[in-house]
Amino acid sequence: MTLRIDMHSHFFPPIGREEAATLDAQHAPWLRIDADGQRGMIMTGERAFRPVYRALWDPVARLEELDALGVDVQLMCATPVMFGYRYDAAGAHEWAMRMNDRALELCAASHGRLMALAQVPLQDVELACREATRAHRAGHRGVQIGNHLGPRDLDDEHLVTFLAHCANDGIPVLVHPWDMMTDGRMKKWMLPWLVAMPAETQLSMVSLILSGAFERVPKSLKLCFAHGGGSFAFLLGRVQNAWEQRDIVREDCPNPPVSYLDRFYVDSAVFDPRALKLLVDTMGEDRVMLGSDYPFPLGEQKIGDLVANHAELSAAAKAKILGGNAQRFFDLPDLASARAA
Repeated sequence: MTLRIDMHSHFFPPIGREEAATLDAQHAPWLRIDADGQRGMIMTGERAFRPVYRALWDPVARLEELDALGVDVQLMCATPVMFGYRYDAAGAHEWAMRMNDRALELCAASHGRLMALAQVPLQDVELACREATRAHRAGHRGVQIGNHLGPRDLDDEHLVTFLAHCANDGIPVLVHPWDMMTDGRMKKWMLPWLVAMPAETQLSMVSLILSGAFERVPKSLKLCFAHGGGSFAFLLGRVQNAWEQRDIVREDCPNPPVSYLDRFYVDSAVFDPRALKLLVDTMGEDRVMLGSDYPFPLGEQKIGDLVANHAELSAAAKAKILGGNAQRFFDLPDLASARAA
């Protein structure tokens, strides 16, 4: 049976309001767990942020669900509300270290089936680099960062410096959209998540390409974008055409946009077989990895089934996307023992 490695899932450790208050008593995120221990609410201060259930914080419950879904290994990363980019760097650094240590604790008893990606205090590039390296040496398989830092997109020199550090230290990077662009028009129906979130991801990818940032980052960087790269694959032709026709588009980008597709990966969380086919045709079968966004309702509920049941993907392509690409990207050890466990 084909190995399934889900490289995009989230966790939130069972931290109470008192612990969160060490970061910010008014707004820091914490977890309110119901009396039955099965469900809860992510809180930001006194405000309810998102209803959640036990698998988000309980590795035993998570592994039970992964068994039922046929997932062998899962990489967990912070729920983006945990990033802490709005706070002073020293406090965010301490918070990131604590959350990263908690993540490894959640993984410890899983016999290698649960692994973690670290978070970093991205607002201070020196501290972010320091924590990325510390966490990687402690056992994290890479880092997850938000796709922007306030008004700074990924092409900002501050963030390019961090990406270069990860390249030089051999630390894989997952870029996740967060704090979505909206001027108040997207009021209902989760439109920021449905419209702005894919746009945020495409903005990050195109910013790196057209700014010339990829010329300043070592080619050794292992970089992946969540949610299938958002709207990138569908609109790449528009970007390519603009580069060819307008000098203001290509003034900082020395090579055609399509030539940079070998500089990054995407996950498979697109939820539609036609979208997945376009994604694989665009990126190539070696640069798409299984990602579910588990355990949230907007994630793939039957993890890996979109890939495994796709009528137009070869068996070899499916094996790469379901597990082989992630095993190479994250330099994972032999996972036969994890499957046996």
